[in-house]
Amino acid sequence: MQVAHKETFEQTVAHVSTYSSPSELRITDIRFTDVVGGPFHSSLIKVYTNQGIVGFGEVRDGADKVYAQLLKSRLLGENPCQIDKLFRRIKQFGGHARQGGGVSGLEIALWDIAGKAYGIPIYQMLGGKFRDRIRMYCDTDVNGKDTGLAMGNALKKRMEDGFTFLKMDLGIGQIIHEPGTLSAPLGFLEEMRELSQQRYAADKSLLTEEQIRYNANRHYDIYNIPHPFTGIHVTEKGLDLLEQYVANVRSVIGCEVPLAIDHFGHIGLEDCIKLGKRIDKYNLAWMEDMIPWQYTDQYVRLSQSVTTPICTGEDIYLKENFKPLLEARAVSVIHPDVLTTGGILETKKIGDMAQEYGVAMAIHMAESPIACLAAAHVAAATENFLALEYHSCEVDWWDDMIIASKLPNKLVQNGFITLSDAPGLGIDDLNDEVLAEHLHPQIPGLWESTDNWNRHYSNDRLWS
Repeated sequence: MQVAHKETFEQTVAHVSTYSSPSELRITDIRFTDVVGGPFHSSLIKVYTNQGIVGFGEVRDGADKVYAQLLKSRLLGENPCQIDKLFRRIKQFGGHARQGGGVSGLEIALWDIAGKAYGIPIYQMLGGKFRDRIRMYCDTDVNGKDTGLAMGNALKKRMEDGFTFLKMDLGIGQIIHEPGTLSAPLGFLEEMRELSQQRYAADKSLLTEEQIRYNANRHYDIYNIPHPFTGIHVTEKGLDLLEQYVANVRSVIGCEVPLAIDHFGHIGLEDCIKLGKRIDKYNLAWMEDMIPWQYTDQYVRLSQSVTTPICTGEDIYLKENFKPLLEARAVSVIHPDVLTTGGILETKKIGDMAQEYGVAMAIHMAESPIACLAAAHVAAATENFLALEYHSCEVDWWDDMIIASKLPNKLVQNGFITLSDAPGLGIDDLNDEVLAEHLHPQIPGLWESTDNWNRHYSNDRLWS
């Protein structure tokens, strides 16, 4: 039998989906768009390449995109698939908390490009899945008066929606307006209340520019005092009210569902221990960020003084900075944020290191579907994963920010995310129409040019 037509190699591969030529990929541009309300301010990232593949990333909630913009000149012209090489080039420009947002957000975009270039999901590049579904825990707020019963009913609604792991706030915020619950240097708490009200007031037209600047600076000074130095203490009345709050919540949701607590406020170690002992009996999943993560010795004292698991980590940048807490046996749960740690691979390394110490990893996340999916891929590929935070139950346009043909229209269903085999993060594109409706009012541009960052250079070498 004779072959009627002999195809050339080029004609043959034209029928095959080869995705790209990864070795020839180069970064050609990086642009940003700022959105608010999903649930917070996030700077979304697009990394463009010479082959039409676009990678999506995100600067951490509440951070400044300048942390990412200053890295553009160090990435242009590079192959985005060389993720570890490029991460090592830029990681010196990251820092703890929001300062890690630039490095981390761009690292996520590089993984997205690499996955799309090779046609495989990120979790597969990390070694494959330990689980098909990613358990989400929902952080929950109360609309109206914040009482234990109101919070219990709000959490009960989350359980009815399918969530199997819950979190709520518990701290001085619930009692700061109750006389006799807190002590502090006279006038300090009153100034905290006043500055907080002024900062979030909708109408600032009655204030001069000088007053607005003074209030902003004073707010910064007061709210950046580390916990041990505020002089705030919780009285027995305050402890009674906080314990009753937890008891009321448990009376509604029962004692079987895991319930974590957060946002205690800036109180010192001894008061954290007092509160912890009061609420140990309520079978809590963990107590989170009770003191600054840097104080390893205080975390040791705290963990040895209470029986509720102790958790921290959302503000820690790079794997090596988790190690002191783990070596000291200071925590039972680590809680990294992929947009602070350094990105996807660093978070995977952190989880694996924690497992060696018998410590579980939950993942902090209060961002867009981009960061959520990045965290979900890490969660799928990390054995000691516990639960991933979800903070957007009431943001009805949250899922609409992305276009993802292989993912469900609603990412979180019945308290879980189910990842597909879509390449990269699984996002085909971003929905610019939706983003345009939620642009930051003071940063209204949609993927505007960043050419002014193309030639920012310095001698980055850290040795002579």
